[in-house]
Amino acid sequence: MADKLHFDLVSPERLLLSENVDMVTVPGKEGDFGVLAGHAPFMTTLRPGVINIDDEGRGQRRIFVRGGFAEVTPAGLTVLAEHTIPLEELDQGKLDLEIGYAEEDVADAKSDEARLAAQERLDHLRQLRQVL
Repeated sequence: MADKLHFDLVSPERLLLSENVDMVTVPGKEGDFGVLAGHAPFMTTLRPGVINIDDEGRGQRRIFVRGGFAEVTPAGLTVLAEHTIPLEELDQGKLDLEIGYAEEDVADAKSDEARLAAQERLDHLRQLRQVL
């Protein structure tokens, strides 16, 4: 198991996944990044996007996340996600709902910084809609 990465995916409600995998690709704030076993430690925020979980025995799984944090330590990768939906469960209706929430966040923003962050999230969601 030395060549496997321990991956935990946690939402505010519960631990969603805790398993050893080959690789995880995460939508970081500065761009997507891949994590393998032995990756250098770091921490980053997430943007809305898709986590890809690669495991030879199970194939690839894809999970939409709506923000959060990722931390890589010697023990593995932990993603603390604000909201998650397995991609196979994400339909146009759910994505339109997410886009609606993001549009409300843009309209309700109290500062330029908050408005910019909400607009960024909205732009990423609209890009995801093009993929579906």
